Amino acid sequence: MTEREETQIALDFTSGTGSAPPWREPQRGRTAASGASGEERLARVALTRLVEPGTAAVGRWLSSHSAVELIDLVRTGAALPELTLDQRRLTVLRQRLALTDPVADLERLRAIGGRFLVPTDAEWPSQLADLADSQPIGLWVLGTGSLRLLALRSVALVGARACTAYGAHVATELAAALAERGWVVCSGAAYGIDAAAHRGALAVGGMTVAVLACGVDVRYPRGNSELIGRIAEQGQLVSELPPGEHPNRFRFVLRNRVLAAMTRGTVVVEAAVRSGALSTARRAQELNRHTMGVCGPVTSELSAGVHALIRGGGATLVTDAAEVAEQIGSIGADLAPLRSSQPRPRDLLHHAAALVLEAIPGGPAGAPIGDLALRTGLPADQVRKELYELCSLGFVQRAGSHWRVIR
Repeated sequence: MTEREETQIALDFTSGTGSAPPWREPQRGRTAASGASGEERLARVALTRLVEPGTAAVGRWLSSHSAVELIDLVRTGAALPELTLDQRRLTVLRQRLALTDPVADLERLRAIGGRFLVPTDAEWPSQLADLADSQPIGLWVLGTGSLRLLALRSVALVGARACTAYGAHVATELAAALAERGWVVCSGAAYGIDAAAHRGALAVGGMTVAVLACGVDVRYPRGNSELIGRIAEQGQLVSELPPGEHPNRFRFVLRNRVLAAMTRGTVVVEAAVRSGALSTARRAQELNRHTMGVCGPVTSELSAGVHALIRGGGATLVTDAAEVAEQIGSIGADLAPLRSSQPRPRDLLHHAAALVLEAIPGGPAGAPIGDLALRTGLPADQVRKELYELCSLGFVQRAGSHWRVIR
């Protein structure tokens, strides 16, 4: 569809008078899976202005009807019993619709290199369908690469905004190591753990995606403006909200469901008992995604929420990128190395030598060979042989007729 055609459709769409625009040819039973025409895309752009993200009633409608048809019904003021909208709510939607210009929204984003995705696009992450009726109407994207391909090997790192130095360090190290392994680090671009995760991935030249609770052209929070700009250059900014929209408390919670659904797993690095980051973990659990947590100091309130999540069986304890990759990676391909301490010199002794060494009492007096033979049950000649070997290895020392331990 040309720019001129888009403009004409938008004029017909918002006017409420005159002949029906091309998208006003409703087909009952038509689904989004039949393909997104230019009209369907513009209708979905308009819907992102009319309703809040995750509106289940709209999601149910779009599972069996087109967005074009829904916009047409709102514009004409027709009854919408399937959406359980009263007249007051319908009037509000019509008023919003009169102020909506989907072509201008698309042009505004195109001007900065962005795009608007719908579920039938090749770049759409198919795993978002797990959200069922709360699946996004569409996604506004700013950045490089294919969102679908990035999401296939992605992991969410979330946590407290007012994090500790420990939490920031762990998030940065985890993100950097995961990015070096080829994983895409996703978070929400907020202060604290989110910012640390994005910076960790960027520092090693990795890919990172920020799922925002505002328009992708809005730098929020302002203190992370430079970071958000770097993410747009080296990764992607993603949002359900149209250009210019600002965040609110509810939009942060709604954003978390997309972060949980789009990624292979969620790692909570640091979170208090009532932290909003835990909502992402809960969503991940509901969607059967891997949920992980990083243990922190037992005295830290900012780790209490993670500890409770792990203790309750809602998350797997992870301590490094290898353990995260083992949880979310391919079977047999991303195994974490087995951990073991360095062997002690005593552990390398053969059984008889270790038995004699253990039989020697502590203290400077030690014990004679006869006593050691009785304690170990070994012949005296063998005890003598083992003692001389232990002496050569520096474990024991002879003091007259006695032998004593020196290390």
